[in-house]
Amino acid sequence: MEKEGLPPYTEVVRPWAERRRRRRIFRVVAATCLSYFAYSAYKISANTEKPANLLSSTRLQEDLATCATLQRVPVSPSGIREYNKRYVNGTKPVLIQNATIWTGEPAPGTSAEDAHQGKGYAWIQSDVFIEHGLIKRVAPSISLSDLPTEYETFNAHGRQLTSGIVDTHSHAGLGSVGNLQHDENELSSDITPYVKSLDSLDPLHPEIQWIKSGGVTTSLLLPGSGNNIGGEAFLVKFAVGKDGGRAELSQQDMLADPDHTWRYMKNACGENPKRVYGKLGEKGPFSRMGEGWQFRHAFEQARDYVKAQDDWCAAAASVGAENMNSYLPQKLEWENLGAVLRGQVRVNTHCYTVPDLEMYVRLTNEFKFRVYAFHHAHQTYLVPDVLKRAYGGTPAAALFGDNMYYKVESYRASEKAGKILYENGITPVYVSDNPVINSQHVKHEAAKAYGYGLPYHVALAGLTSAPAELLGMGERLGKIKAGFDADIVVWDSDPLSLGATPIQVWIDGAPQFKDPVELKKPLTSPIKPDLALAEDHDESESSKDVVFTGVTNIRIPGLTSSSEFKGSATVVVSQGKIVCAGSCDAEVHTAKSKNARTVALRDGYLTRPLTAFGSGLGMQEIMQQPETYDGAVNDKVWARAVDGLLLDGKNLFAAYHHGVTKAISAPIARVYSGISLRGISAGFLTGAKTTLSKGAVFAEEAAVHYDFTLNGKSDANPSISSLVADLRHKLLEAVRNNETIVDTYSEAASLKKVVEGKSALVLSAHSADTISALIRLKSTVEAASKVPLRLVILGAAESHLVAKELAAADIAVVLAPMLPWAQTWDQRRSLMSAPLNNGSTIDFLLESQVRVAIGVDEVWETRDLALAAGIALKNSQGRLSEQQALDLVSTNFYEFLGLEVPKAESEFVIYEHSPLEIGSRVVAIADGSGKTDVWL
Repeated sequence: MEKEGLPPYTEVVRPWAERRRRRRIFRVVAATCLSYFAYSAYKISANTEKPANLLSSTRLQEDLATCATLQRVPVSPSGIREYNKRYVNGTKPVLIQNATIWTGEPAPGTSAEDAHQGKGYAWIQSDVFIEHGLIKRVAPSISLSDLPTEYETFNAHGRQLTSGIVDTHSHAGLGSVGNLQHDENELSSDITPYVKSLDSLDPLHPEIQWIKSGGVTTSLLLPGSGNNIGGEAFLVKFAVGKDGGRAELSQQDMLADPDHTWRYMKNACGENPKRVYGKLGEKGPFSRMGEGWQFRHAFEQARDYVKAQDDWCAAAASVGAENMNSYLPQKLEWENLGAVLRGQVRVNTHCYTVPDLEMYVRLTNEFKFRVYAFHHAHQTYLVPDVLKRAYGGTPAAALFGDNMYYKVESYRASEKAGKILYENGITPVYVSDNPVINSQHVKHEAAKAYGYGLPYHVALAGLTSAPAELLGMGERLGKIKAGFDADIVVWDSDPLSLGATPIQVWIDGAPQFKDPVELKKPLTSPIKPDLALAEDHDESESSKDVVFTGVTNIRIPGLTSSSEFKGSATVVVSQGKIVCAGSCDAEVHTAKSKNARTVALRDGYLTRPLTAFGSGLGMQEIMQQPETYDGAVNDKVWARAVDGLLLDGKNLFAAYHHGVTKAISAPIARVYSGISLRGISAGFLTGAKTTLSKGAVFAEEAAVHYDFTLNGKSDANPSISSLVADLRHKLLEAVRNNETIVDTYSEAASLKKVVEGKSALVLSAHSADTISALIRLKSTVEAASKVPLRLVILGAAESHLVAKELAAADIAVVLAPMLPWAQTWDQRRSLMSAPLNNGSTIDFLLESQVRVAIGVDEVWETRDLALAAGIALKNSQGRLSEQQALDLVSTNFYEFLGLEVPKAESEFVIYEHSPLEIGSRVVAIADGSGKTDVWL
């Protein structure tokens, strides 16, 4: 019932409701208008859906012209040219005479099947004429009458000549000297296809000259592997500025193809992006599943972008560009990845493992693009058929020779990966990943691959013609052939031999070294390919009695000498000991009566076992996985390596299998840091299962170690000067302390042995200035103790600068690595060898009569100790004999540390061919534990 005297309810409220309704309508209309104006403004700013008369007709026509560019698929450059577009006016023609040439292709008429097996390939005696930046003629005895009036002559004197090396995975010039700056990775986002490595390239970086001095003329400079999609890569030549025969100093001038025929991109799978970006609950990728999503999401957006462009181009072609009501969609963010989907970009992808490889192969098929090479690719040899499923063609594998086991992803790697891949139709190429490996020595990776069974012609192609083909430059680079770019290297020996060094390098016909140093080496013939290297000898068994025939060299002084024999010697082993080395008729008869195994050798070598010194071998298994370490010690802890040894690992087995049966390792002071060591080192057998195995530890306390590299600084000692002061104080305290030290395992007890001359002091240092301070420290302590200090410098990258002072102070040096370069600031003055200088660091030390040996910086290098000694021998210019070279990685350590030299009769290694050469193979090992392992 309505109340009397009051208006009905509806009449009372309607005026207010109406006003509210009107206000709401007004607000809606106003909001709609604002939205319309905002939308119109957005349309104007976005250049889409506008009346045609408001658009620039010029720009519309330019966009239509761009459509043709978008649809154009590159064709690799080929055909006859009169001149190289990189040719610089004024560069004189050059006639290279009397060269032994590897052209890079088989003789005409060779079948594909024969070529695959290496038939038809050969070194030929010929001349080469280069003009206008091109190889114009390759022929024996080129007639001088056919040449222009002005040219330069270079007599190769029969030396080997190849095309310049092409390194398809490098970061050279993207950082700074001493690793002070890092511009390889753009880590603001996981997906960065829009960044360009060229923007980081420093043409003044000195490593460009070092790398070129190793015969590398061309490199693909890739962004780093911190991102799933890392950005655009650029192919450059290492001719820089006027000294390199160029007209200017610039990044642009270094581009290998002025026509920009192909573009390149870096992708990466696996642990690196996960490590950089994966943060639990916050951001990804956190797993390989997350990486798969990141890739697919990025390629999905790129695909949508490409479709939007294609739709616009089709419409513009149909109705005329002038009638379009929007401009061509163009976004820098997706332009590079769009070009990948259009087939204009050669993608190179960092992928190690089967899950990574197979995921990425699926990705190529889902989005219809081609991957040209998998880099690192340690597990590709396990799944060649998976690679063959990739869209558009089978990718190559960009590999190292034997740099492996340094992370979980590389833990299933194989030295024979290149051989296995090639046998399965996959092309192997060999790369540096500079600065992981100094590109100056990338040829060494291919040489080792040849030693592990890869055919010789494939190993050479893996440095030259194969990477050139992979980069779309197969008719420009990588071969010595008329019409190719004149990128040429004359070597002092076969480029796949140890220590091979360029005599001169030409890029685009311009010589790169004004006064190149040529080491004094005898003229040697090219390597004769050894087909037996492809045979597998992976199985071993322990034998009590073995007879080895065909031993041509016995390199254990005092045991006997091969010079006593006409022809080859016989070595008889019983119960793990040599009972005879010589003619041994009676001993052979006795051994045969015991059913001894007989092993016939080709060019057998008998040597002492090799010893690894200075790395974390036995203290770490996987370098980049701290979980596999004993751990890292600090200033508050004094540790003994013997208490933390981790035996029976892959790195130890690899060392053992390569003749390194012993190691002397110290506690690690900082992870990932090579020779950063602190505490008491131990000597142990690399083939032992545990530290309690028979003879497993031959020296519980080998030496006392401290770190004076840049890694050695800590909160307690924040400077090199404080490190020196601290050790000087402790040593002088040890001299003054005449009381009995109760804790014989303490730092004070260890230093007491040092100042009494009972133990060696090993100090890790690279800088010549730091080494100088340590020389002064030795003098100060000796003046107080009146006892010679047994001091060893480990690392010693800059030791050549103070070689005479080291000799005068009687300080031994262990180079680690043997060929240092400026990886850190305290190594910035590392010495590069010929053709830049007359010798490397080891040569200057030997010349000054410094006691020297070769150590190991990173654990994976241990297997290559003999090869490092071989390089030292080959380039020593007579300073070393073969025996002295072997001593660099064996007996010298024991002399430095005052340890007993391994017993010759019960500790030895037998090889086929010299261990100081590529292609040597360990046949048998006795490490003093009473057994002889023989590889079948």
